[in-house]
Amino acid sequence: MTTTPSALVLRAAGTNSDAETAHSFAHFGADTDIVHVNRVLEDPDSIRGHHVLVVPGGFAYGDDVGAGTVFAAELGTRLAGPLQTFLDDGGLVLGICNGFQVLVRLGLLPGLDQTLGQCQVTLTDNVSEKYEDRWVRLAISSRRCVFVGDMEPPEMMVAHAEGRLVALDDDVLARLDSEDRVVFRYADAQGAATQSYPANPNGSTRAIAGLTDATGRVLGLMPHPERGFHAWQHPEWTRQKAHGTLPDIGPGAAIFDNACAWVRANR
Repeated sequence: MTTTPSALVLRAAGTNSDAETAHSFAHFGADTDIVHVNRVLEDPDSIRGHHVLVVPGGFAYGDDVGAGTVFAAELGTRLAGPLQTFLDDGGLVLGICNGFQVLVRLGLLPGLDQTLGQCQVTLTDNVSEKYEDRWVRLAISSRRCVFVGDMEPPEMMVAHAEGRLVALDDDVLARLDSEDRVVFRYADAQGAATQSYPANPNGSTRAIAGLTDATGRVLGLMPHPERGFHAWQHPEWTRQKAHGTLPDIGPGAAIFDNACAWVRANR
């Protein structure tokens, strides 16, 4: 009997991409629940009834004390044990934009020493010192992450003011590469990783746009795959349609498709 994937999308005050994210999973046959974090904190073991835990994009709690900080503190102080059990049992975790910020502040990513609460990288102010809202190209640096699969290097939308990844020190940066934790990098028109603005919209160190953990079952990325789920969301869609090259689905859809396929094959 084939397993039906189940995705739990957390929301909190200020999240704004929960519905789009749930829609993206549902399109590929997943049962999806959007649940306020307070309800999960009241019943932490409820996350074990799902295969995928998602922290979506937005501005949780207004980012008043730093992007993702309050959300990460809630999860770390009251959900650390159940979250670790969820991961040990084979669960998948996805953090998008603000959700990525939550995961790095929680210490789940990059998780070089697999210790929750240990922050080894952070996502800080864009070099441009302004909110960046644009489409970018991504290069795939690793296919070890189950969310990536055999997808083509995608274009996705970014929308953030604090997306520049900075590591604790050079040793952490070296380990990100040696332990194959970098999934996506911002790329130029030729598909090569770049530090040049605006292809790299925030000045992220080594053009890092997305990370995974040791298991390959956790993904955090600054670009929004759910905002490029449909082909008509791409800014070139009318030209593609006129030339008969409009794809059936958008460039971000593969993230959700791969997650659901992995659950069906492995759970």
